[in-house]
Amino acid sequence: SKTTVTTENLEALGAARLAALLVELGDGDADLKRRLRLELAGAAGPAEAAREIRKRLTTIARGRAFIDWEKRKAFAADLATQRRAILDQVAKGDPGEALDLLWQFTALANPVFERCDDSSGTVIGEFRTACGDLADIAAFARPDPRALADRTFEAICANDYGQYDDLIARLAPVLGREGLEHLKARVEELARTPVPAPSDKDRKMIGWASGG
Repeated sequence: SKTTVTTENLEALGAARLAALLVELGDGDADLKRRLRLELAGAAGPAEAAREIRKRLTTIARGRAFIDWEKRKAFAADLATQRRAILDQVAKGDPGEALDLLWQFTALANPVFERCDDSSGTVIGEFRTACGDLADIAAFARPDPRALADRTFEAICANDYGQYDDLIARLAPVLGREGLEHLKARVEELARTPVPAPSDKDRKMIGWASGG
C-alpha cells in the first residue's frame, strides 16, 4: 500500500515535504527536536557534532529532576543517542575528541544515579557499554599511556555505582606495560595514604548507641 509508512513511501514525498513534517513534529517533541539538531550538527562536521553533544552532556550533568521508572526509558534512549553520536559523528573524524567526550559521558554516571531509579539496570547498561566504546576509541586514538592511566585512575576512584568495573581490563591493551605500571604506582600510592580523620570541631553527634 502506498499509505504504509515505509522508507520507500516516505522518500516519495520528497525532501521538502519531509523536512516540513519534521519541523512540525519537532515543535511538539523536545526529544525529536534535540535529535534533529544533533543530525544537523553531524552533517556540519565532527567539530560541530562534538559541540552539540558536549552541550547536551553538560545539561544532563546539571539536571536535578528525579528520573523515575516512567521517565527511565526515554532518559536511557537519550543517553544512547549521545553515545552513538560520539561514535558515528565524531570518532571517525576526530578520535581524540571522541575519546574526551566518552570520558565526559561516563563521568555522568555518579550524578545521574543520585537522582535515578535504575532498578531495571537499563541506565547502568548504557554506561558500561560506553566503557567498552571508550576502550575501542582509545585503541584508535592512541593517547599517551601515562595520561590514559591517570584518567583511568581518576575513573576507578569514582566508581561509586560499578560503572567502571571492567575498565582496567578493557583498557589494558591500550595502556600497555608503561601505562599499567604507572596506574599500579598510583594505586599503591593511594593505598599508602592515610585516611584523614575529621577534627573534633568537624564531628557531629547524630545519636547514641546502647553502649554510649
